[in-house]
Amino acid sequence: MGEPGTKEILNLEDLQVAGSGRTGRKHVLSILVENRPGVLARIAGLFARRGFNIDSLAVGPTADTTLSRVTLTLDGAAHPIDQVTKQLHKLVNVIKIRDLEPRDTVARELALFKISCHDGDARAQVMQFTEIFRGSVVDVSKRSVTVEVTGTDDKIESFEDMVRPFGLIEMVRTGEIAVARGRGAT
Repeated sequence: MGEPGTKEILNLEDLQVAGSGRTGRKHVLSILVENRPGVLARIAGLFARRGFNIDSLAVGPTADTTLSRVTLTLDGAAHPIDQVTKQLHKLVNVIKIRDLEPRDTVARELALFKISCHDGDARAQVMQFTEIFRGSVVDVSKRSVTVEVTGTDDKIESFEDMVRPFGLIEMVRTGEIAVARGRGAT
């Protein structure tokens, strides 16, 4: 990396890796667990103790009411992910873990955006963006519109970029959920 005051050209990717420890290797872990109190706290604690920052976390029931699926996304560049998955397997309530490959995975996230719309032109533009992004208007008031958008992380962020200039009052995101493509069970 260049010293202050030098004319050396720096690569943006080099700065991001050096500054944040990120390499862009996103891990999507699909963890099948027993549906019991405290399981999520033990899983999150395991990652925290090893210095991992969880980017998103979604938990929900499965077809079997005794099991839940935890979908956890994180950047594994700073630390080896293998060590944590081995430790996860040792937790009593963990049944199965898969580190899903992005190219072999269908992943989606849900987001709600409350957007300021003080006049008809702004409201029309927000409605047009919502249609382009295949979103749904779920609430309308005199001064705002609430929109639901489902899709990839990139799609959610792109919609946010489009509507932020109108005045983003509030935004809520669920966190990513994912399933392996094809017939294989996760």
